[in-house]
Amino acid sequence: MTPAALATRTSRTAPTTDPASGRRAALLPGLALALLAAGAALVVSRVLPGMSALLVAILLGTLLANTVGVPRRAEAGTVVAGKRLLRLGIVVLGLQLSAGDILGLGAGVIAVVVSVVTLGILGTLWIGKLLGIPFMRRLLIACGFSICGAAAVAAVDGVVEADEEDAAAAIALVVVFGTLMIPLAPLLGTLVGFDTHQRGLLAGGSIHEVAQVVAAGGIIGGSALSVAVLVKLARVLMLAPVIAVIGWRQRAAGSSVGGKRPPIVPLFVAGFLAAVALRSTGVLPAGVLHVASTAQTVLLAAAMFALGCGVRVAVLRRLGGRPVVLAALSTVLVAAVATAGVWLATA
Repeated sequence: MTPAALATRTSRTAPTTDPASGRRAALLPGLALALLAAGAALVVSRVLPGMSALLVAILLGTLLANTVGVPRRAEAGTVVAGKRLLRLGIVVLGLQLSAGDILGLGAGVIAVVVSVVTLGILGTLWIGKLLGIPFMRRLLIACGFSICGAAAVAAVDGVVEADEEDAAAAIALVVVFGTLMIPLAPLLGTLVGFDTHQRGLLAGGSIHEVAQVVAAGGIIGGSALSVAVLVKLARVLMLAPVIAVIGWRQRAAGSSVGGKRPPIVPLFVAGFLAAVALRSTGVLPAGVLHVASTAQTVLLAAAMFALGCGVRVAVLRRLGGRPVVLAALSTVLVAAVATAGVWLATA
């Protein structure tokens, strides 16, 4: 057989490899690890109702990263989990929001929500500037503390592509200060003379994570839980316009994400708004909504585990005390705006 014929035969019989298929296979270990951790976090949250699955997932990721370390084979997949699963989880989160329920809060409470998010972000950015903290780091802290905690930090990070160190610091601070607010928000409401309904509004308006709001609402008791969660979800809805403004600002500044100009409204935010619109039609049965709620928790928990894997204690030590001071002052600012707003809206 001639060399040319042999080469032709070899090329016909040699197995072909698909680069895209190889890349997907490389992601599987990390994605599987993140989903496994999310399942474990969900089980823990069911056994210990006071524990958020998202919080447990972050702690699991942080514990793994700072002890044995993330397996090398899983690193690529966990990075993808921290971005794509997060965005998918935020889209599904929209199915928990109904425009009718939000409007039912009344113009006064909606104004409180808008004020908390707007003044919280602008005030935190200003305080952070006075403290000499870099813009990207204080932006992540501002959005996480004013909107919806770690999910907001990660969503903003997906638009601006901040340093991993900045995102990890903001998430760690959200976990710490949001947890502290679980007993402090009900106590603050009692000290200023709020009734049960007003304390529920305050909890939803001042605490960082949805799960932390649930815990505080349970402490207050009565109808406070449902009111607190509804106000908190209204703050979650503010994620869409905030991300749109940040995307517009990035485009105006000529910044790029992955070599491309960031969209004014990212696709996952458009999906989130579409999910809210779908839920608002009332066509989805309760069973579908229950499945969506579980799926949302699993997706966000997997993403939080992946983000927790990026939290390095040594890195946090190098940050110094200024981000901690900013987080404390941001918490006070958001709580103060929420308290004044609830008092004015319900007087």
